[in-house]
Amino acid sequence: MILFRHLRFIFALLPLFAQGAEETSTEKNAQAIDAIEARLLAVRPDLQVKEVRPSTIEGYYNVELRGGTVLYMSKAMDHLFAGDLYLVEDSGLVNATEKARTGTRKELLESLDESEMVVFSPPKERTKATITVFTDIDCSYCRKLHLEVPEMNRLGIAVRYLAYPRAGIGSKSYDKAVSAWCADNPQVALTQAKSGQEIEERTCSNPVAAQYALGDLFGVSGTPAIILEDGTLQPGYLPATELGRRLGIN
Repeated sequence: MILFRHLRFIFALLPLFAQGAEETSTEKNAQAIDAIEARLLAVRPDLQVKEVRPSTIEGYYNVELRGGTVLYMSKAMDHLFAGDLYLVEDSGLVNATEKARTGTRKELLESLDESEMVVFSPPKERTKATITVFTDIDCSYCRKLHLEVPEMNRLGIAVRYLAYPRAGIGSKSYDKAVSAWCADNPQVALTQAKSGQEIEERTCSNPVAAQYALGDLFGVSGTPAIILEDGTLQPGYLPATELGRRLGIN
């Protein structure tokens, strides 16, 4: 009977032991993450570390940089490699690194203010999907994509533009974007600018510089860069019909 009572007491304490072990593990994990970030910044102060978290590779941590680059660092902090990690599954290869980037982009998308974008959309009741596009007014493929906007709207695709003047802040492309975003009718001004027409030079409080910087967080390296609602990045031009197929709406 005494043994039975002792066993009941021990079993009652087990959840507390488990909780304590879990808290200790969490604390150690947090300490490891802090140590890894500190170690990286000690040897490369220019690195813009966004997040460090445990990797699916045992003994390694994911180090995500601003711009979407993912590094993998060993727990011992003596090995580091860069590149996409693929999971080998029965259905094929799954890019785990890109999947993580997609989740980050989706979170960023949800934080954006649509009122700061130039939007071309069908009536709300006919909208089936939305794409967000980083665009450069002087980019030839951006102009080609813009010619597809009426067909995209017809298919039920809303197009939201973010400015990404590839030549940088203060360039002619940047000034054109500012003029378009500051126009009385940004949709008309942007369409005219993309068709090669001169538009009235305008200045105002505008989001162009902030959107250009935002492109780095999304991992944009060229234009047009199409971000789907799930966070997938589609680099480059796609005709409306092909885009519709990828979105599953035609």
